[in-house]
Parts: sequence; C-alpha cells; structure tokens
Amino acid sequence: MTKNRLETITDGVLAIVITIIVLELHVPETAGLAGLRESLPLLGAYAFTFIHVGIYWNNHHNLIHAVRQIDGAVLWANLVLLFWVSLLPFVIRWFAEVGFASMPVAAFGAVLWLSAISYYFLVRALIRCNGADSTVARAVGRDRKGWLSTLVYTVAIPLAFLSPEAALALYAVVALIWLIPDRRFIRVATDASS
Repeated sequence: MTKNRLETITDGVLAIVITIIVLELHVPETAGLAGLRESLPLLGAYAFTFIHVGIYWNNHHNLIHAVRQIDGAVLWANLVLLFWVSLLPFVIRWFAEVGFASMPVAAFGAVLWLSAISYYFLVRALIRCNGADSTVARAVGRDRKGWLSTLVYTVAIPLAFLSPEAALALYAVVALIWLIPDRRFIRVATDASS
C-alpha cells in the first residue's frame, strides 16, 4: 500500500483540529487592553495546543517519510492517533468555560498521554510493516524521547489535582523536548545515502 492517502488524511485532520481550536477563541468585548488581558489565558492555551499539534504533524511527517510501505494495521494505528489528537479542541473549550482547573488540566494531559501512546503503537506498526532493519526502525532506535514524554505525562496527570500550574509546566517540558529538531530521521537518511 502506498502512503499518500495516509499523509493526506493526517494533514487534513490536523488542519481541521487547528481550525476548531482557533474557533474557540473569542474576540474581546472591549476595545482596550483590559479586554485583551481577559483573553490571554485562552490565547495561551491555543498557542500551547497549536504547538502540540504542530509537533505531532512534524514528527508524523518525518516518520512517514522514512517508510516505504504501509498496511491495514498502520492505517488503524494512525486513525487512533488522530482520534486522540482531535480531542484537543474539546479540552480547549473546557479551559474556556472553567479556566485552568485541575480536571481540565488533567484531561489535557490524558489526551496528550493517549496521543503519545497511540504514536508509539503507530511507530511499532510501521516497524512491523517495514522490517526491523528498516530506516524507520533504525531512526526510532530505543525512542528515549518517546518514553521520557510518556513518563512525564504519567507524572503530570495526577499532579494536576495538586497543582494545575505544575502539570502545565511539565506538559511544556515535553513540548520543549520535541521542539528540539529530531535529528534521528535525518541522521539515518544521511547514513543510508553515504
């Protein structure tokens, strides 16, 4: 099976997710800075979520670029990932309604955790489909970044009930880990062309 349709559906769903998130932003009711100040928490949540969606889009692109073929298991694993990522607008709406309370912050972390687990299963399905010696298998390696991210989410979710701010800070740490360009795929592709 070719990977073109997988890339197309993923790009489309992630674009829709970003669109829905931005639609949750409301224009301030006043013309002054006070009205804008009231919108800052939701603007921050939008930017934070946009970054997370962008991280998934970027890494998904690198991942799919590294494979030659896909199969039915890959298609389903990709759909599960898209399902969890598509719940981010729901959590943003919850933030808009109640603020950064413990439960919405924990729910945000749960969606991120489930997205990370789904991404792991997508990677495993791609490796099974392309082989243990494939470019994707060599690039992913032990996947320390993936395991570290999942561990941080696992700690942050219950922490949200003690300190939502601390949990959000841990979610930001994971985003920072992934914002550093992932050179694993570039390195393996360069090695293969040498």
